[in-house]
Amino acid sequence: MKEIKVPELAESITEGTIAQWLVKTGDKVEKGDPVLELETDKVNVEVNADYAGIIAEILKEEGDDVEVGDVIAKVDENGEASGAADSPAEETSEQPKEESKQEEKKEEKPAAKQEEKKSDSSNIVASPAARKRARELGINLSDISSRDPLGRIRPEDVESHAKGETKSSAPKQEKKQEPKSEKTTFDKPVERVKMSRRRQTIANRLVEAQHNAAMLTTFNEVDMTAIMNLRKERKDKFVDKHGIKLGFMSFFTKAVVGALKEFPLINAEIQDNEIVLKKFYDIGIAVSTDDGLVVPVVRDADRLDFAGVEKEIADLGKKAKAKELQLADLQGGSFTITNGGIFGSLLSTPILNTPQVGILGMHSIQKRPIVMPDDSIEVRPMMYIAMSYDHRIVDGKDAVQFLVRVKQMLEDPYDLLLEG
Repeated sequence: MKEIKVPELAESITEGTIAQWLVKTGDKVEKGDPVLELETDKVNVEVNADYAGIIAEILKEEGDDVEVGDVIAKVDENGEASGAADSPAEETSEQPKEESKQEEKKEEKPAAKQEEKKSDSSNIVASPAARKRARELGINLSDISSRDPLGRIRPEDVESHAKGETKSSAPKQEKKQEPKSEKTTFDKPVERVKMSRRRQTIANRLVEAQHNAAMLTTFNEVDMTAIMNLRKERKDKFVDKHGIKLGFMSFFTKAVVGALKEFPLINAEIQDNEIVLKKFYDIGIAVSTDDGLVVPVVRDADRLDFAGVEKEIADLGKKAKAKELQLADLQGGSFTITNGGIFGSLLSTPILNTPQVGILGMHSIQKRPIVMPDDSIEVRPMMYIAMSYDHRIVDGKDAVQFLVRVKQMLEDPYDLLLEG
């Protein structure tokens, strides 16, 4: 009997939730056949059979949380598919099999306790890197105290525990007491739905961003007249030449890249006591899906022309909605753009996509009366834009000037086309 285990998925992914079994007990599988779909923090991945044979037992159900290395099913390499006729020999040996199953159940009881302990550990909030390091050192996450205000365990907490450093246990005790609070009861009908792993991750990361970054937001507005006129003039030629429409996102992406070159601290991140200045421009584009928000990355946006940016965004958007994004599509962005305007948002404060230190929010285009330089009043298509930033390394002056520079380039898009 061979075991199917959760394989090593990626350095940043150590656990997941079983979204769907693609086989059932008694099914025949070949080596390499997909047996289940695993939902991780970022993407859904298929787990394949390492052996050919018959699925003898499925140990984890859909919706169960599993970690790398967990045994999720067993394969009988010498078994026959469930549709085969039972032989007399099998019938006569049925009783011994039942007895052996009972013996196996007795032997599995200690393992069940270990599994229960592992389940408790999986409920602890810890970064993937911390979980991986704890596994390498053989340390139980529940024994580690965290310095994080939210109780999230980080790699440095694991290292400190391994070195025997003593920490105050008060924060950990408070963290353990919080989940024990009674659930609110209702007199009227309600429905409780378990949060998906991705939704839990989104929730944790958003709260983490607000607690671990000194986040502020600055606002401005853009007169979209020039961009809308330019798109109207060139939309047909653009489609004929490149096979894709000229949208708004390419203008904003190119304007952001131009502004990031002038304000390099906004294209950076904090690692321990160091500021990492990124010399590349990988721009994350937030995409809303049925499973939650994902942020695929347009690589080397500074090297792409307008058509290249539009094609990349369209391709990533299709892959996101079809759940075909790979981990490589989501990792390593240096700045993010999010467009709440497509849903009708007039103004909002976007939350940082940590560890990035800047995010630009786009909003609805709305016609408003604007006082022109000659004091006349004209009706113009205006868009509010918002820039949230981490005040730990980005000063207010730089953030405001960055947003003003984005505004200037958007209001004079011909320069963007020439430079892009």
